[in-house]
Amino acid sequence: MASTGLAALPSQLASPGRLRRRAALSSASRSNLLLHRATKVGSRCRLTVTCNAQAVAPTSIAQGTPVRPTSILVVGATGTLGRQVVRRALDEGYDVRCLVRPRPAPADFLRDWGATVVNADLSKPETIPATLVGIHTVIDCATGRPEEPIRTVDWEGKVALIQCAKAMGIQKYVFYSIHNCDKHPEVPLMEIKYCTEKFIQDSGLDYIIIRLCGFMQGLIGQYAVPILEEKSVWGTDAPTRIAYMDTQDVARLTFIAMRNEKANKKLMTFAGPRAWTTQEVITLCERLAGQDANVTTVPVAVLRFTRQLTRFFQWTNDVADRLAFSEVLSSDTVFSAPMNETYQLLGVDGNDILSLEKYLQDYFTNILKKLKDLKAQSKQTDIFF
Repeated sequence: MASTGLAALPSQLASPGRLRRRAALSSASRSNLLLHRATKVGSRCRLTVTCNAQAVAPTSIAQGTPVRPTSILVVGATGTLGRQVVRRALDEGYDVRCLVRPRPAPADFLRDWGATVVNADLSKPETIPATLVGIHTVIDCATGRPEEPIRTVDWEGKVALIQCAKAMGIQKYVFYSIHNCDKHPEVPLMEIKYCTEKFIQDSGLDYIIIRLCGFMQGLIGQYAVPILEEKSVWGTDAPTRIAYMDTQDVARLTFIAMRNEKANKKLMTFAGPRAWTTQEVITLCERLAGQDANVTTVPVAVLRFTRQLTRFFQWTNDVADRLAFSEVLSSDTVFSAPMNETYQLLGVDGNDILSLEKYLQDYFTNILKKLKDLKAQSKQTDIFF
């Protein structure tokens, strides 16, 4: 049973202070999972994450009040995926608590939906424990903001959260990662995701790790809206293929997996029905919008040069880290995975997964109808003298 007690919280998390990079799940057992900067290699200095996690002995916690299996904490609840996870959980009858950073504009829409909102910050470990009291399952959708160093939330914050989850007897931890993150150690974000996977696997927690390829929702702002507004859309000359998935389907499959004992301690990839190149997505949007796109192509060579250039300046290191991720997305890579075994494990019909064609068709049909209605209303209110 999960405990609501705080007695066994690791000392470095129970009190304020900066999380040390050598993280410990208890005072008696330490992980050798380190994050450090490598020495200069060739003409550039790159961030390296070294994974060498050892099995962690279960933390001894005091017996507390049992918690309901339906009580969940969603971390990163205001994001593209997080909000769909919250909505799905509420629709399925879960008691949903959302961990949200303190902000000038509160996340009132989560409260309006029926969720409980608690303020905490993964970069401040001392704020985390109270959010876990009475929680059975943690669903971790969080990632750092673009203006933040990648390590702050995606590594140091996640280590703190996992430590707290273990110390407080959380029954299950669901973590969203990136497909093929284990194959790109040169990209800090992907290497951090891979190391976080290892950290969770060696923590002693029950877990589900879900690797994702790409979200359909991201294509709206990147391609659909600029095409409708006759603005430039940006692409690359690389044949990268991505199997985009609707975040609503990701959320639905997540809760099916949570209820399936066979999915416990599994690492699985969720991918859409088909992998698409950038040009194929743009062509589809052009057809559905009924107009041509103004495409600006960025050669992959430019991304590589820009990444190397930013490495010369300390204040641009995080920009270079993110460009490294962009470079992978712009290479000759396929971000997809066979889903037959996953569908079979979860008892899901693959035909129920939304295709990108249907998703974009629904979007353009709705938005074009609204634009047509607005145009008609505008004509009705015209006054002529």
